[in-house]
Amino acid sequence: MEDPSLSGVSPSGVERRGRGASALGGAAYGMLFMLGVVMGIVGGFTQAAWQLGPVPASAVAWVLALFGVCLGAGRMMRAKSGAVAAAAGWLLVSMPFSLELSQGDLVIASGTAGYVYLYGGMVALVAAFLMAPSAPSSGSWLLHGQLPRNPT
Repeated sequence: MEDPSLSGVSPSGVERRGRGASALGGAAYGMLFMLGVVMGIVGGFTQAAWQLGPVPASAVAWVLALFGVCLGAGRMMRAKSGAVAAAAGWLLVSMPFSLELSQGDLVIASGTAGYVYLYGGMVALVAAFLMAPSAPSSGSWLLHGQLPRNPT
């Protein structure tokens, strides 16, 4: 009988990843988080840039882009954690941007564009999270099919 420590399979039946694969996965989630941060910064400052009549077009565009990025991250990583990583970066930036400082400064004002951007963005994050796959069914595209072994 083969020693499980030599085959890369733990006694519980879960395939172990090497350090390189774990580092690559961590780097991918870190980059998704940073993408969310960048989207929060740029979106926060430009969410009121375009108006099409009473509709804040740039805020709607940022909400759709946020939904697409979070859903794409979840599907590419084949787990809800991909969507959460990008969403966490956006939330980390967007929520403080909506707070008024003692000098009266704020980035996201309390107008139609600000409300569409903040509340629409949160709805987009929840929708992307719910639409992302629950568990890696065929392995991450990034890790080339590293799957948990079925103990049966």
